[in-house]
Amino acid sequence: MRMVSSINQVTFDTRDGYALAQFWAKVTGYTEHPKYPNSPGDEEHFIGPGGGHPGLLFINVPEGKTVKNRLHLDLVPETTRDEEVERLLGLGATLHEDHRREDGTGWVTLLDPEGNEFCVERSKAERGED
Repeated sequence: MRMVSSINQVTFDTRDGYALAQFWAKVTGYTEHPKYPNSPGDEEHFIGPGGGHPGLLFINVPEGKTVKNRLHLDLVPETTRDEEVERLLGLGATLHEDHRREDGTGWVTLLDPEGNEFCVERSKAERGED
């Protein structure tokens, strides 16, 4: 029998886990676990897609972010990349780096409300992967 590990969740150290969980829930459509609802005073906040797939865990820590992420999320939108970038900016993300090219390829790097980098790629439809 081959022994492997699976990813249970991706964990973010954060100053305000509740607020960041609320932001990422709007970004991803993930929800709280019914048995473990998130409350503002909790030390940990979890959201996930359900079905045994990895979720996102936000743990309150006293220190702020000081360096570039060594790991980040790449998002593939259901709409177009550009529409999703505009939606995420409206949710509170900020533009970090724009790597869109004239031929329509490329990606956009955004920052979440605590400065964590994440990228928005082209949708499957934009890549011809319907």
